[in-house]
Amino acid sequence: MRVLLIYPEFADTFWSFKHALKFVRKRASLPPLGLLTVAAMLPSDWELRLVDLNAGKLRKRDLAWADWAFISGMTVQRDAAHRVIGRCKAAGLTVVAGGPLFTSEPTPFHQVDHLILNEAELTLPAFLADLAAGHPQRVYSDDAFADISATPAPAWELAHLGKYATMAIQYSRGCPYRCDFCNVTALFGHRPRVKSAAQILAELDALYQRGWRGSIFFVDDNLIGNKKALKGDLLPALIKWRSDKPSITFHTEASINLADDAELMTGMVEAGFDTVFIGIETPSAESLAECSKSQNEGRDLVQDVKRIQRAGLQVQGGFIVGFDSDTSGIFQRQIDLIQKSGIATAMVGLLQAIPGTRLHKRLEDEGRLLGKFSGDNVAGGTNIVTKMHLDDLRQGYRKILDHIYSPKHYYQRVRTFLREFEPPKVRTKMRWSDLRAFSRTTYRLGLFGRERFHYWKLLLWTRFRRPELFPLAVTLAIYGHHFRKVCKRHVI
Repeated sequence: MRVLLIYPEFADTFWSFKHALKFVRKRASLPPLGLLTVAAMLPSDWELRLVDLNAGKLRKRDLAWADWAFISGMTVQRDAAHRVIGRCKAAGLTVVAGGPLFTSEPTPFHQVDHLILNEAELTLPAFLADLAAGHPQRVYSDDAFADISATPAPAWELAHLGKYATMAIQYSRGCPYRCDFCNVTALFGHRPRVKSAAQILAELDALYQRGWRGSIFFVDDNLIGNKKALKGDLLPALIKWRSDKPSITFHTEASINLADDAELMTGMVEAGFDTVFIGIETPSAESLAECSKSQNEGRDLVQDVKRIQRAGLQVQGGFIVGFDSDTSGIFQRQIDLIQKSGIATAMVGLLQAIPGTRLHKRLEDEGRLLGKFSGDNVAGGTNIVTKMHLDDLRQGYRKILDHIYSPKHYYQRVRTFLREFEPPKVRTKMRWSDLRAFSRTTYRLGLFGRERFHYWKLLLWTRFRRPELFPLAVTLAIYGHHFRKVCKRHVI
């Protein structure tokens, strides 16, 4: 059996980093971790070939070589998935599909021959057994949650690691919280399940042996969901493993209550974590209560963020406008929160209802759904009938993005962050790739970018005030360029 493992292209979105990747000569941010994990679960006598359309092209000779195509993706890849499925069917391939997109909305994909839904550890073996027996079904689903301590390591040998800016790894699935707009618990449950430290170290060793020496993203939706296992098992193992590998760094996602645990933050930094994405959402107490974001309620969010930054972790933040309780004042309040906190990477989106969430069910019952969830965080659209007039909501949303990603305010925010940030005192060697990225940044942003005044002001400030953070300042300047491009091109 010859199988193509195909990952559809991402649109030019906030998290695609397409405009930033050009500075470091990479094709994509992350490899398709789910597909590579599925590859490790397929029969050993099958011939496999990975085609990540974010890092390369699907060629006619690939289609001619293959018998089957396995396709995965997320909601934001919906249109690209339809296109690649059409190409595969036109080439006469049998198409198998799975992952979050197909689990959330299997019905529109009528060209798919076999749908492997929910968690592949449970549904893929049943499909493979039926296939071997000669009677595979069209749909395989299972609402149970897999024991990921038995999940195999990804088949990294299929990926061209040099095409990617960051690697990916998964430690846990599930989240203990019940935010009503989030589909994490619908997909993976409330009880965080974890891999053993030995599993994670084996996966890291495989990447290291293949030459990887850079950043690795723990894709967990909330790494600290199971603090006991994290603090008692994984972090001590990571600290030991990384002791002679200072170039390896980690970033992840966590909840804001990370700020309450100094021991945990210290452990994460010692283990090599330098960045966390946190769902801040909103400064409005009413909106936090409305969406059941209990872990964010009753807090000084700005001070919580600064506490995490001072511990040595850069905070990236997610923000939402369009809650039923939002008023016209929410837009300036969001701007103030973002600017004061020094969150350089601030993803602001309009509230959308994702299938499978409590929000989606409530709005469906109220007759307030409008079409499909797009999966694009900065497209300026929503699939719900909002309480605020939609024109006013979009105008306010545009105001936020125009402000926070204008060169003046973005670079001010970067300086605010750099003043607070206290990274570990570890020296790493400057690589030629870093110098090349800096030269390209200086040429494009420092000489010809409309932000050049603010760019040089930041670099000079950093050089004399926080010289150890100079590479980070350059990186954040590149990020700002990407965010401005995305917001300018795509927000309605």
